Amino acid sequence: MTEILTPRLLLRRWTDDDLVPMAEINADPEVMRWIGDGSVRDLEQTAEDIERWEEEWDEEGFGLFAVELLGSGELIGFAGLSVPEFLPEVLPAVEIGWRLGRQFWGQGYASEAAHAVLEFALQDRGLDRVIAIAHISNTASENVMSKLGMEPEREIDHPVFGVPLRVHAIDLSEYQG
Repeated sequence: MTEILTPRLLLRRWTDDDLVPMAEINADPEVMRWIGDGSVRDLEQTAEDIERWEEEWDEEGFGLFAVELLGSGELIGFAGLSVPEFLPEVLPAVEIGWRLGRQFWGQGYASEAAHAVLEFALQDRGLDRVIAIAHISNTASENVMSKLGMEPEREIDHPVFGVPLRVHAIDLSEYQG
């Protein structure tokens, strides 16, 4: 299954029409402040990201879904699963992640999409454990992780950027949905 419907969202594979709206999200310094070193990404970098995300679907059988609003068809960001290669000390692991445009924050979309992704991880992909990684100061993402039933597991510095990260985890056999 590569499409998931929630009450307000469609999680689906990427299309060419997603490049410009995703690049706009990636160009917002407030959105990107918690990603890597906080640098924004341009259109070309976003195209490379989407290509890499689609390759992960082909290689792993999961990946990052494009997330659109059901009512308008507007792309609001992504949510999905990936292998956190940048953090070798947590491997082997599968990470749940999300990134939404700022105008879509605070409306429960991240939690709604992330719950659907956890169901996908458990029921469709048979994963038994999922982690999430956030900058320690990113309380909004940590709140979503808490709503998912994830527990803090360890703190670690980003190997390239040196920023403090907190790794959360959930055993999907305990996931309540």
